[in-house]
Amino acid sequence: MSTAAHYGHPEAIVSTQWLADHLQDPSLRVFDCTTYLIYEANTGRPYRVESGRRDYEAAHIPGSAFLNLQGELSDTSSPFNFTMPSPEDLAARLAAKGIGSGHRVVLYARKNMQWATRIWWMLRAIGFDEAAVLDGGFDKWQAEGRPTQSEIVHYPPATLVARPRPGLFVGKDEVKAAIGDGGTCTINALAPDLHSGENPRYGRPGRVPGSVNVPVGSLVDAKSMTLRSPEVVAGTFAAVGADRSKRIILYCGGGIAATLDAFLLHQLGYSDITVYDASMNEWAKDETLPIEVG
Repeated sequence: MSTAAHYGHPEAIVSTQWLADHLQDPSLRVFDCTTYLIYEANTGRPYRVESGRRDYEAAHIPGSAFLNLQGELSDTSSPFNFTMPSPEDLAARLAAKGIGSGHRVVLYARKNMQWATRIWWMLRAIGFDEAAVLDGGFDKWQAEGRPTQSEIVHYPPATLVARPRPGLFVGKDEVKAAIGDGGTCTINALAPDLHSGENPRYGRPGRVPGSVNVPVGSLVDAKSMTLRSPEVVAGTFAAVGADRSKRIILYCGGGIAATLDAFLLHQLGYSDITVYDASMNEWAKDETLPIEVG
């Protein structure tokens, strides 16, 4: 049997052609998940969160609705952006947006697929397995000259029962406990300048001690905005010591970029993968937590 790298869950990655061919499927639910992070200097915060709704209202894939991650799907009582709500709460919110049993969900974003993989990972955490990410997102769809619309879409409410998968998200205590553990590989999905500490965007510069760097940008082709090949992605993770026998903890700034790394590790057959939800938004500000630079 071949041991060549491959994506083991191809149903969770759909092409623009596949989506174009299935747009009229009545069981399909398509969502624009775009969020923008606006980086502003001297504000005391790493970025300003801006919904992609305005761009959605200007033009979107025909038949697609909009999901506002921060405003509609996150625990806004948390001091950190994008915090995962309880499984039951999230299921209720998604059901209100039209996601339920018997639906096939396709998620897409603009400029960066990580917004789609974030919601894909959240769906997986509550036991919904009929979701996919559009490879290349809206950027590829638009570059190919495919049709768009500006009419706002709302799906009728559905019924979605949470069947939680414990362990897909993790907190700071478990991340701290894993430092120095040879059976765990902790991976930072942020850009190299943030990993090294050269860029102090999140407060104290640096990274979780002992963590390695697989920037989310290294996993996507910058021109086509599509995922890199299984061989390239597998080699990238292998190069930092991410062995399948290890537990993998992924983090970034706010638990978003880390989900694209997590999505691809899942595709490659890794089984013990978790995302540190609050990530550097929490870690860099907590003086009791160790940090490493260089």
